[in-house]
Amino acid sequence: MEKQTTGTVVAVSRQRWLKVNQKPFRLHALDGASFPHIVKIRYTVDGRSYVCRAWAGAGIRPPGVGEAAAVFYREDRPSRARAAL
Repeated sequence: MEKQTTGTVVAVSRQRWLKVNQKPFRLHALDGASFPHIVKIRYTVDGRSYVCRAWAGAGIRPPGVGEAAAVFYREDRPSRARAAL
């Protein structure tokens, strides 16, 4: 069974190795390029702190550091979690 808690965004890193082109015609290599992000979220369950990572796609604005995010975790293993961005 899944439970929900609120976590805090600790870090956001851009994945430069995966480029998504947004324009059909480009003038240079990064013209119209968009990059996905990996978001690290720290959350607490029963007094223990955990960190989960979430993938934010290229078309989604990632949350800023310090913002709140919803985290869904397994009741029997709180270290297994997913985040709703």
